[in-house]
Amino acid sequence: MKREIEHLDDIKFMVDTFYEAVRNDELIGPIFNERIGERWPEHLEKMYSFWQTILLEEHTYHGAPFRPHADLPVHLEHFERWVELFEKNILQYFIGDKADEALERAGKMAKMFHSKREFMRQHGV
Repeated sequence: MKREIEHLDDIKFMVDTFYEAVRNDELIGPIFNERIGERWPEHLEKMYSFWQTILLEEHTYHGAPFRPHADLPVHLEHFERWVELFEKNILQYFIGDKADEALERAGKMAKMFHSKREFMRQHGV
């Protein structure tokens, strides 16, 4: 049964199910698993806080989300797969305005990260 994103427990479920799919994905899983290594619990805690801040407007995340991703070996197909997995997760488990917002924000974030990565590549940054 689908549910709305209303509480931190919903955020945790969203993040946990999404990153389980990421970890097991043959395209992007190896990149995430290599970078994060044994620090998955720490990464998931950051993601709970990030999405809690964005979707629930409970300001618990403090950081710069692009910086840790700046030097990842990723290209357009990796961002597209990330969005595909995110959308599949949201559509499978959630409904409502916050679910729609999560989809919109994730798509915009992937586009922005990809644009920044391409700029950095083109300008040797």
